[in-house]
Amino acid sequence: MEPEKNKNAAFLTRRDLLKSSALTAAATLALPAIVPSSVFAANPPSNRITIGCIGVGRMGLGDMRAILGFDQARVIAVCDVDSNRLKNARRIVEEHYAKQSAGGTYKGCSIYRDFRALLARADIDAVLIATPDHWHALPAIAAAKAGKDIFVEKPLTRTIREGRLLSDTVRRYGRILLVGSQQRSDPRFRFACELVRNGRIGKLHTIKVGLPTDPGTTPQPPMPIPENLDYNMWLGPAPPAPYTEKRVHPQEGFGRPGWLRISDYCCGMITGWGSHHIDIAQWAMDTEFTGPTEIQASAQYPKDGLWNVHGIFRIEYTYANGVKLICADNKTNKQGVLFEGTQGWVYVKRRVIDAHPKSLLTSPIRPGEIRLYKSNNHKENFLNCIRTRSETIAPVEIGHRSNTVCVLGYIAMLLRRKLIWDPQKERFTNDDHANRILARPMRSSWNL
Repeated sequence: MEPEKNKNAAFLTRRDLLKSSALTAAATLALPAIVPSSVFAANPPSNRITIGCIGVGRMGLGDMRAILGFDQARVIAVCDVDSNRLKNARRIVEEHYAKQSAGGTYKGCSIYRDFRALLARADIDAVLIATPDHWHALPAIAAAKAGKDIFVEKPLTRTIREGRLLSDTVRRYGRILLVGSQQRSDPRFRFACELVRNGRIGKLHTIKVGLPTDPGTTPQPPMPIPENLDYNMWLGPAPPAPYTEKRVHPQEGFGRPGWLRISDYCCGMITGWGSHHIDIAQWAMDTEFTGPTEIQASAQYPKDGLWNVHGIFRIEYTYANGVKLICADNKTNKQGVLFEGTQGWVYVKRRVIDAHPKSLLTSPIRPGEIRLYKSNNHKENFLNCIRTRSETIAPVEIGHRSNTVCVLGYIAMLLRRKLIWDPQKERFTNDDHANRILARPMRSSWNL
């Protein structure tokens, strides 16, 4: 049976909010805005940043657990379209805070099946968004309009148009946003970028990025929708499609979900991992607020089956400064980021940094040289910036520009022809077909 029409409406009426709220336990919905200080000894929640978590699956749980480790924050609400994940997240939150309470118990985490009901709460300061990629833009834009600060998992958005709208909205409403590009909070990546920026490898001419690839799978038969999953809401703005487990996520455990390999919901590894490594390439080149001018690519795709994103691939980007960024599968390029200059090279990936000559690795950044934004903990940076109202280590416009490079590669792989890009106008100058892929229509009444 098709859910009631207002379930997919872009805005909720007061009656809709009450209906959505009825899905939560009455006791959790009765949570006051300020809990008595006796519950948390000397540091009451009124002195903390209150957090709502939207999407509490594989990545969402990790983000939520990280926030639980900071005393200056308090998770007071969680939201997911899967009731099993929702109950699990609430249990984790309440068990964590119960250990800190004087009486050893805590029942102060509300649960929601609809993110709009969570955003309607005036007592929530910020949200963590860790939904599938096709579900990033809508709740993030709504959160900014509702006056919430935002942490959103990478990649920032599914399309370039969504990213532009999100960046403009966040700035218009004066919100703080941090993209989950945590490599910017890793000292190895920061140091590698500082070496490049300060000319330690000579004139930069080539950057090579290596990414993993996704497998295909066989066609999957339609399956009954599990009772714990609001599948219509999970699809949201994406096209209608029959439910099958490998489209969404494993019902037993929280393993790697199938949606990461389906183009209706994401672009594949070019954004999945590319949003990390290409972001670092942009940082080192000082092209964080622009992008390439030419893109050409090739890729292999599954011949049939449910999973349809790219496999082996190669993309060559050309920048106005003459630098070539060559992004390819990690059978062609070594996983990570390699910066090649006229006098040496620097290679970096998680937990590894190397260089030639080796002396670069012990070469200090001297006073007067370029020093990049320093963050040693990504979630802590988010909380600190909420308090100070300062720019995060991975702010929305930079996140949009880095993701744009990835999505440009996705479009070039699909079209298999040279594309000319205007980074200022954010349009292709030579291909109307490519311009039509900068946005996607949304299903039903979902809209931006």
